[in-house]
Amino acid sequence: MQIRIGYDLSFEVPQPTPMQLMLYVHPDQAPALRRPEWIVVEPATAVEGFLDSFGNRAARILAPTGLLRIRYDNVIDDSGRHDVPIEGLPLTPVHQMPAECWRYLFASRYCEVDRMGHVAWDLFGKTPESWQRVQAVLDWVHGNVAFGYEFARPTKTAFDVYTERQGVCRDFQHLAITFLRALNIPARYVTGYLGDIGVPATLSPMDFSAWAEAYVGDAWRTIDARHNRPRIGRVVIARGRDAVDVALTTSFGTTPLKQFSVWADQLPAAA
Repeated sequence: MQIRIGYDLSFEVPQPTPMQLMLYVHPDQAPALRRPEWIVVEPATAVEGFLDSFGNRAARILAPTGLLRIRYDNVIDDSGRHDVPIEGLPLTPVHQMPAECWRYLFASRYCEVDRMGHVAWDLFGKTPESWQRVQAVLDWVHGNVAFGYEFARPTKTAFDVYTERQGVCRDFQHLAITFLRALNIPARYVTGYLGDIGVPATLSPMDFSAWAEAYVGDAWRTIDARHNRPRIGRVVIARGRDAVDVALTTSFGTTPLKQFSVWADQLPAAA
């Protein structure tokens, strides 16, 4: 299966402003791309690429004054298979985990593990110490948080989501990640493309999506508290502790967003 992915973003830049762009496909999936990656910046601007501390491919630019447009279009091969299920998998004791997992047990900007620990153990402490504990967290968040774009705000943390019981996809993931970390299960935040492939099409415009990964069965496994069902066609852009680490664009100055289009569409099979 092939998926066409891309975006078209525009910003109003009042003065030359440094920006970080987290807008490439993650290096893990980049080999499946049909064309070399190329971020088009208009007006023409130098794009300096680098790998961040989480292994994500990022770039930085000095955005010139005026209207800035950032475009990307590509095609990626996908297996067409659903997410690998976690059923039947064991949890890994903290002392047996790879050292790189430990940073995904700590609190981070949007995931207040220290503040939410007692809530997590009250809700899930009696669940089996296996994949069932992870699934219990996903079921609870999915069933107790209402989704709506009108509920989005950039300062909303996991504790806010728990108390308000509403949010967008990133809020679902932040709350699930926080519960899991409090239960000594490493969890990390993922951003990327997730089109309506294999599911009924939604009326809302396509957007970048957020999901998560938990360390279960001695490997990182895809989980998704918002949809809470296996999906097809996830294309990872970046992974980190929470949304701060994987912000699609970070401006070191004021750059109001003027236009935002994203696509992740399954292409017809070749004849």
